Amino acid sequence: MSSLRKTVDKIKPYFEKGGKFEYLHSTFEAFETFLFVPDTTTTSGSHIRDYIDMKRTMTIVVLALTPLLLFGMWNVGYQHFLSYGEEASLWQNFWFGFLKVFPILVVSYVVGLGIEFAFAQVRGHEVNEGFLVTGFLIPLIVPPDTPLWMVALATAFAVIIGKEVFGGTGMNILNPALLARAFLFFAYPQDMSGEKVWIAEKADAFSGATPLGKLLVGEPLSTLPHASDMFWGLIPGSIGETSTFLILLGGLFLIITGIGSWRVMLSVFIGGFGLAGFLWILAHYTGVDNAYMSIPPYYHLIMGGFAFGAVFMATDPVTAAQTNKGKWIYGILIGVLVIIIRVFNPAYPEGMMLAILLMNVFAPLIDHFVVEANIKKRLKRIKVQTVK
Repeated sequence: MSSLRKTVDKIKPYFEKGGKFEYLHSTFEAFETFLFVPDTTTTSGSHIRDYIDMKRTMTIVVLALTPLLLFGMWNVGYQHFLSYGEEASLWQNFWFGFLKVFPILVVSYVVGLGIEFAFAQVRGHEVNEGFLVTGFLIPLIVPPDTPLWMVALATAFAVIIGKEVFGGTGMNILNPALLARAFLFFAYPQDMSGEKVWIAEKADAFSGATPLGKLLVGEPLSTLPHASDMFWGLIPGSIGETSTFLILLGGLFLIITGIGSWRVMLSVFIGGFGLAGFLWILAHYTGVDNAYMSIPPYYHLIMGGFAFGAVFMATDPVTAAQTNKGKWIYGILIGVLVIIIRVFNPAYPEGMMLAILLMNVFAPLIDHFVVEANIKKRLKRIKVQTVK
């Protein structure tokens, strides 16, 4: 590492003010701080100094997502060969999925980082680190057969409209990765829903519907995959959203490292399970004919993007609530909204994407009321003495 540090220091003057490549300073700084922790410190005021910076924070999230990417690659191949009734080895499944998923990952990063670098150069500021995670999330929340030009278009929309118009990382009000997914869903619904998009190069005679999709078209509960298959991720779906087990492992890693909010994660599951349980009891006692109410409550937690959204999307530190009490309210409302959308909106059986985006908008309002309530509570403690 010392030789690499010397090499970087040797070429650094060329990118500083007055250097030959001064106009590429933001680009050089981005690569330098990616390789080495910045040596800049505060010069005034009281600050807590830590070894971790934004790039390290984003890197930890990427590490938590990596098992999902690798499993997603394998599952893409597994679902493909399963649709043809063929048995394939671990390597054959993974290689088929790799050839499908890796180009999506490359397009996401090339387009997104290209725009980020361009805006940084024009504005003359540092490159925002947030896209390290956003660029990784976008491929995980799309179907495996999503055309690359759609991925590029959605990524550009998310970065420009979702981030840069608000001032870049830390200023956006909506989760950029979910904004890319929403753009694709509403602009190209035929490529984002139905039973043909969830299995890459699917056999025509094989049903590629997800568990939520099966309920949407009225298939009986007996046709749903076994709960264990949904928990481990052996089902069709978005590339990185199928394995609840690996999602929970990633969430545990984020909690242990102090990066993810356990309050948001837990409250989303509580809100979703609580309402699903109430509706399940209501359906059994009233005989309401609604497939989404009739399934066991925990099924909602392991189907679709519920777990992935709770762990990796709702916990986005920029767009989530900031106060501790606000995080509980924010998470519970997300879980409740997901079940409401799934149960009462037959045209859209998922719900997690819309629920999080909606609560992103209301997160500042939640924090405002929490802070105001705390202020009023403290004012009541003050004993006011009247002067005679």
